[in-house]
Amino acid sequence: MNLNLKDKTALVSGSTTGIGYAIAKSLAAEGAKVIVNGRTSERVTTAVEKIKSETGNPNIFEAIADLGSPEGVELIVSQYPTVNILVNNLGIGQPKAFKDIPDQEWLDTYSVNVLSGVRLSRAYFENMLKENWGRIIFISSESAVQIPAEMIQYGVSKTAQLALSRGLAEMTQGTAVTVNTILPGPTSTEAITNFLQVTAEQQGLSETEMEKVFFTNMRGTSILKRFIKPEEIASLVTYLASPLSAAINGAALRADGGVIKSAF
Repeated sequence: MNLNLKDKTALVSGSTTGIGYAIAKSLAAEGAKVIVNGRTSERVTTAVEKIKSETGNPNIFEAIADLGSPEGVELIVSQYPTVNILVNNLGIGQPKAFKDIPDQEWLDTYSVNVLSGVRLSRAYFENMLKENWGRIIFISSESAVQIPAEMIQYGVSKTAQLALSRGLAEMTQGTAVTVNTILPGPTSTEAITNFLQVTAEQQGLSETEMEKVFFTNMRGTSILKRFIKPEEIASLVTYLASPLSAAINGAALRADGGVIKSAF
C-alpha cells in the first residue's frame, strides 16, 4: 500500500531507540523526510545512519536537543521551521511508590511527557492549519486509562496527553489537519527491558520467568500475553500519519494487546 508520504516531513521526538526509532524508520521506509531527535549527538547520528542504511532513504536529519526544555524546542524549531507530521513520542517514567515521588519528579515527568508536546504542537500547529494539511500524533499509553499503582506520575501525564490531543483536534474543524493519540500497551523497549532485569534480579527470577510474572500480576488483563514489538506500534502510527487516515481525528487508538478491558 502506498501511504503517500514521499512529500511529507516528519519530526519524531525521542526517536533514537524504542518506539520512537521504530516510528522514524517506518516513516522513512515510506519515503518521508524524517527528523530524528535525541539529546546526544552520538545516539542521534547512530540512529540516523542506521535508518538511512536500512531504508535506503537519504532524507534523514538530525535534531540534537532536549525537547523536555523550552530551549530545546526553540532550537529545533529554528532548525526545522516547517513540519507536516509531528509525532510527540518523548516520554519518561519509572516505577516508584506514590509516597516516594517528590514534587520535582512530578514536575519533571509533566514537563517531558506533556509540555514537550504542548510546545512542539504550538510551534507547528498554526502552519498546518494555514497549509490545510498536517498530522499531530501523541504517543500515550494504556496507563492513561488504567493508571498503574506502581507508576502513578507516569499514568497521570499520559492521561493529560489524551486531553491535550482531543482539545487540539477540536481546533481543526473543517480542515485536513488531524490530531490523534496512540495508546501502546507494554512494549519491548530499552526502559522495560531494564526494569524487568532489575526486578528479576531482586526476585531471583530469570527474565523469561519475570515476563510471565509481569503478565500475570502487573498486566494480567493482557490478551496478547507478550510484549508488543516497537514495529507493531510504528505501523499504526505510520498509517495515522498518512493522507489515507483523513477520517480519523480526535481519536485515542489502542495498540495495547487487549490490556484495557473495554471494547471501545
